[in-house]
Order: sequence, then C-alpha cells, then structure tokens
Amino acid sequence: MKSTSSKKDLAIIIVNYNTRDLLFNCLKTIKTAEKPPKGIEVIVVDNGSTDDSRKMLKKEFPEVKTILNNKNLGFSKANNQATKIANSKYYLFLNSDTELKKYSLVKPLKYLKTHPKVGAITIKLFLKNGEVDYDNHRNFPTPWVAFTKFSGLSSLFPNSTFFNSYHLGRKNLNSVHAIPVTAGSFIMIPTNIFDRLGGWDENFFFYGEDIDLCFRISASGYKIIYYPKTSALHLRGASSGLRKENSFTASSDRANRLKVAKASTDAWKNFYSKFYQQKYPFWVTGIVVLGINLLGGIRLLKYKMKK
Repeated sequence: MKSTSSKKDLAIIIVNYNTRDLLFNCLKTIKTAEKPPKGIEVIVVDNGSTDDSRKMLKKEFPEVKTILNNKNLGFSKANNQATKIANSKYYLFLNSDTELKKYSLVKPLKYLKTHPKVGAITIKLFLKNGEVDYDNHRNFPTPWVAFTKFSGLSSLFPNSTFFNSYHLGRKNLNSVHAIPVTAGSFIMIPTNIFDRLGGWDENFFFYGEDIDLCFRISASGYKIIYYPKTSALHLRGASSGLRKENSFTASSDRANRLKVAKASTDAWKNFYSKFYQQKYPFWVTGIVVLGINLLGGIRLLKYKMKK
C-alpha cells in the first residue's frame, strides 16, 4: 500500500516513443517550473524507443523514475503503468512534445485543490507559430459535431456555436470555464477520481483515449476546466510523427506512422460504439461508420504513399 504521509503533491507522467530531443526539452522545463509545496515526482514510460532516449534519461535526468517497455504498448497502457508506481495526490499526464512555463504546474494544481467538484483541468496551450492549440478545447464528437469538423464547416465559421461546436466557437479563451473535452497532451486530475474511473481505457492505443476519459469524468458528475491563466508550448503531432512541420524533432518510421494513422480511425469507432451506438438510430450509425471508414482509408492511403 502506498504511504499517504509521504505522498507528493503531483506526479508528472510522460509517455515517450522515439522523441529524445522533445523529451529532453520537456524535462528541462519541468525542472525550471515552480513546484508545489509537497513536491513532484516525474515518471517517464519509454515505449520501446530505438533512439537515444533511454541513454539520455539515465545521463541527464537520473532522478526521473522510468519504466522501460520492450515494445510500444500504446498511450493508455503506458500511462496506466506509471500510475501503479506513482505516489502523489494528483496526476499530470503530459506529452513529451510540450514545454512548460514558470506557473504551468502550480496554478492549475491550486485550482484543483480548491474546487472539489472539478475532475480534471488543463491550461492554454500554444503552438509553435503562436496560435492557440484548439485541440485542447473541444466538444464530444456527436454525429453533428463530427460532421461539422470533417466537412470543414467548423473552419468556415470559427465563431459559430452551431457550426463550430467541435472547438466550442465563441468561448472566451482568456477566461476560466468548463469544457467537455481536453487533450491528453496536458490533463491534470486528482488520483482518487482517476482510480475510481478505472484509469485510461486500454482499448484505445493512440488517439481518442482523452475523449473517452473526459466523457467518463463528466458522466461521473465532475467538471473539466479550461484554465488559461497560465500556458505551455505544444509542438502538436511531433510525438506521433504525423505532422510534417515537426518531423525533424522526432523519429518515426513509415510503419509507425501507418500504425498511428490506423489507430486514429479505430479510436473514433471505439468511442462511438462505446457511448453513442445505442443512442442514435441505426441509419445514423451507418452513416457515421461509413464516414469514419472513408476518412480512415484516405488517411492510410496518404501515409502509404509517403516514403
């Protein structure tokens, strides 16, 4: 049994797969960020990296707890592994392609501690080009929400609550407010709530697991808070190797890109069958599944054609 008296305030959990340089920068910013009174623990789960990630961790960050897997077990399973050895009151699930600022840890943690009805919190994330990362500020992918997203209507009408409900158009991104979904790139949650929910659903290999977790948090009666009073940098997509603008920062071969692309399609299917299939008429489900398969096929073809 984990000792309650020796618990840290916060366990920062990072899953790594061939992102040595990203991970190095992320861990450096954790070192310089302000820490909560009872301290933090940092746990890195390496999912079978073939770059120098493990050597770098041992040399540069010997204080970091590590779990070294022989193969890529996926995001959910790796995160769950880390929670088994953590001994903190709160978890921060953080992507290796993020860089924290001075108050990225203490401000959202203080909010969580003083708001017991909040089940999870995130902060404002910025992309490399200075734009806000809207994937951290989302709605659940109902059939209508998904249609407006993939048809391009959400991009055509970014300030519309009707056509851009996916990214919650018209919400003030400078004010603290509740949101349905945040991304797994930065999500802080009390350990007691996370454990009560059963952790991450390991049926999601990569993508969709954050939507699933947020759905279960909301269904349990807790709020998810978008907290823009502090921020962090997010090199979105760099850790998956699917975004060309960040391809130089991480090593991802063709086989892995195809695996990740397929996982994104499977995630939509898993989420829809788990929460929405019984909610909507069969013909709606048929259209949704057809759309998912079509978009997934296009995505896989795109990456098969790349060298």
